[in-house]
Amino acid sequence: MRAHSKILLRFAAMAILASSLGGCSFLGMNIGLGQMSEKECMMRAMYFESNRSSADGMLAVGTVVMNRKNDPRYPKSVCGVVGQKNQFAQGVLSRPMTDSGAILASQVAEQVLRGARHPGVQDAQHFHTAGLRFPYNNMFYVLEAGGNEFYEKRDPRSGRLL
Repeated sequence: MRAHSKILLRFAAMAILASSLGGCSFLGMNIGLGQMSEKECMMRAMYFESNRSSADGMLAVGTVVMNRKNDPRYPKSVCGVVGQKNQFAQGVLSRPMTDSGAILASQVAEQVLRGARHPGVQDAQHFHTAGLRFPYNNMFYVLEAGGNEFYEKRDPRSGRLL
């Protein structure tokens, strides 16, 4: 019974600690068990998808997130877009950000959420690792930045966005 009591006490202490951290924030990230802010979701997408290579690459990724958010076919929130299954890096919303790239991601996320966009991305809603090629004829490439190639999906016959 003693081991069981110790486990319950530890669990209670962890729950109290987590609830007390609920209002804390660092670089715009919620610490504790609360829901992630739009800024944190944007930071995470840019951090994990741009290879933390440059502000330019992060801005391009952020622009894609916002292009999707503004399209009725996608969720209406940054976290909804970033959290869509099989759309962004695995674990994008749960893996730790472990280097100084998080600081740059925080700065660029703030800019994107205030309206900054990468002009080269245009209306693109998709990207993949630079250097990969796929046999589809509806991928219209518009930019390479941050280790990624950004593209619009277009009807090959009419040239209209899909």
